[in-house]
Amino acid sequence: MSISMIQQIRSAVANLNPEDVRRIASQRVTIGLTADSGASLASMEDFLIPSGVSREKRMEVLPMVYRPGDPGAPAQFDVELYEQGLACPRTAFTYYSGDPGRTVRDVLDQRPEIAVPLARSFPPFRKPAVEDIIAKISRENALFTVLTALPNVMPSFLELPWVFGEFASDTAFLTVNQMRMAFLIAASSDSAIGYSEQKTEIASIVGGAFGWRALARELAGKIPLGGGLMAKGAIAFAGTYVVGLGLERLHRIGYGLTRAERKEAYAAAVERGKGVVALLLEGLKTRRKARAA
Repeated sequence: MSISMIQQIRSAVANLNPEDVRRIASQRVTIGLTADSGASLASMEDFLIPSGVSREKRMEVLPMVYRPGDPGAPAQFDVELYEQGLACPRTAFTYYSGDPGRTVRDVLDQRPEIAVPLARSFPPFRKPAVEDIIAKISRENALFTVLTALPNVMPSFLELPWVFGEFASDTAFLTVNQMRMAFLIAASSDSAIGYSEQKTEIASIVGGAFGWRALARELAGKIPLGGGLMAKGAIAFAGTYVVGLGLERLHRIGYGLTRAERKEAYAAAVERGKGVVALLLEGLKTRRKARAA
């Protein structure tokens, strides 16, 4: 890796503080349960806090879950779950006992701002929340790569949650945004967050920055992408997506993807990235037409 690239990454890292993620992850989320029987309430609690959860973790999160009439219950809950069949207020969510994953998806779609602390505390939210993080950061990297390659596109068009000072190279930005993804995935997985706490993951991301470019060149010759912008954006999406998949597996079961699995996942993610970039370019085209009208 060139000295200038290392300097660019260091400059970007200066604006990436894992404490921000720790603060988000440490939020206390409360869940209120409503059902027509004690057995149903117990079933809902068992879903939120499965039997495999350690006693220590159970004691930590159980006080965040309230049954009707529990003393000390807050006036408002972050999430309210109503047993299927009961009249559910507009601000609450139906708990589908036969398809609890549907409930999880409904909550994450409508309350994305608490997805990380929900996932950190309650295992059923974990994998879907991490999948959302991976998809979101992958889209951001595709967006950055495409927009910075377009003429007459002002930085204000970059609808990203953070940018670092003067824009560095695509590789530097993508690498540091993958570090941010690593912090968010660790937070959602109830793992330690930070540069020293995740030094192996961070080193792998930085060390792989140019390895992904080499793999991208290899696959770009085999997979027709249809144009420079499409190729750049799809490769940025795919590289980030596969890094995310590896991190998700690492935190879930203790090891990441094999080299063969990475290659297979990368090829599939390139195809998905093509669709993301196509929608992005179509949106830019529509915006420009509206401005010209």
